[in-house]
Amino acid sequence: MVRIIDTTLRDGEQTAGLVFSPHEKVEIARTLDKAGVFGIEAGIPAMGTEEQETMKTILGQGLKAQIIAWNRADLKDILQAINCGFSCIHISVPVSDLHIQYKLKKSREWVLDRLKDSLQYAKSFGCRVFVGAEDASRSDEEFFLKVAETAAALGAERIRYADTVGCLEPFGIFDTMKRLTKRCSLPIEVHLHNDFGLAAANTISAVRAGIELASVTVGGIGERAGNAPFEGVVEILESLYGMDTGIRTDVLEELVGMVNGACSLSEAS
Repeated sequence: MVRIIDTTLRDGEQTAGLVFSPHEKVEIARTLDKAGVFGIEAGIPAMGTEEQETMKTILGQGLKAQIIAWNRADLKDILQAINCGFSCIHISVPVSDLHIQYKLKKSREWVLDRLKDSLQYAKSFGCRVFVGAEDASRSDEEFFLKVAETAAALGAERIRYADTVGCLEPFGIFDTMKRLTKRCSLPIEVHLHNDFGLAAANTISAVRAGIELASVTVGGIGERAGNAPFEGVVEILESLYGMDTGIRTDVLEELVGMVNGACSLSEAS
């Protein structure tokens, strides 16, 4: 079974000019849950009070999906998520030397130390923790595996392989996932951007290589060229490959219409 983790409310809202209203976010979350998603990234508590209040409201809906708060590897950020009531915490760390050395002016050791501190802190509150490997597609595979090993030892449940700049292609990611799934200490979730128009194809290739967790957004919305489209990935997996995603495909039209409507209203304003 392929499990779908939706990030429309987090990465999707990073689309240029797009701002969902609090009511829209709650209704989108409810419809995502109705559709049967495994996980919903509800937002980023560190963005501020309005985001936090909306995320609390989503938590209060009694949804079946994992409701996840996205965080940097920063104790203050994580505490804000915990204070909002979240028990599912996503912690993102850079894993490529391009990001570590040139963007942050740090070292690999700094990343591992930061991850350890953040993960131990979240676990001390009894949280379930998922780790995001930022810019994994341009990272040294051995360091990605070291990050996964470190996270697993401290109780993380999965690791996200992020193609942050959308530079992958289907044949390459198939080979990469075949290698990584044999050696990785944690289940891998793929989160793939669409800069070359290949996010859906790359996601399908990753699944064909053995990946069972796919990150998507409704309509493929997101920063720059966007992400793998929820509806496209689900329909391809279900209809062409006969794979079970747990998604109610009869709800897709309602879901896509709701998000498209919210995007149109945001653009108009």
